[in-house]
Amino acid sequence: MALKRLQYECKKFSQEPRDSAIRAGPVDDINLYRWWATIDGPEGTPFQGGVFRILIEYPTEYPFKPPKMRFETKIFHPNVSRKGTICVDILQKQWSPALTTSKVLLSICSLLASPNPNDPMDPESASLYLENPTEYAKRASQWTDMYAKDAVQCSGSVQKTMYVK
Repeated sequence: MALKRLQYECKKFSQEPRDSAIRAGPVDDINLYRWWATIDGPEGTPFQGGVFRILIEYPTEYPFKPPKMRFETKIFHPNVSRKGTICVDILQKQWSPALTTSKVLLSICSLLASPNPNDPMDPESASLYLENPTEYAKRASQWTDMYAKDAVQCSGSVQKTMYVK
């Protein structure tokens, strides 16, 4: 079931426009259970201009169990741990087999624009976000400059990268 679903999602992504801010696809042609995704930092946020790489690993029970996703690009964000773990409800308790990779990536993109400091994975950035938003934005922008600009795109078969609206 998982393999057919992943093949279907790949096919759907390949039909999307190539100028998308979210790109995703298998790391290689051999293993459809391991993907790279990149998200362009949303405009008007401290992440603007950055390209953030996410590793996606699908369980064999997908879509009945959620994929594991983690940022490989360092990011200063209340809902992302220093190890890249992402705190978003749809990857945990709110997972549904009706959700797709594209919907989860869109949710993560929205989370970049609107952090939830009340459910943090990184207490330092959450506190700073709540107590001194200007300093938070400055530090998040510095991290974006250091780690997410001029980033190398996904390794693997770049020509086969899939695109999401």
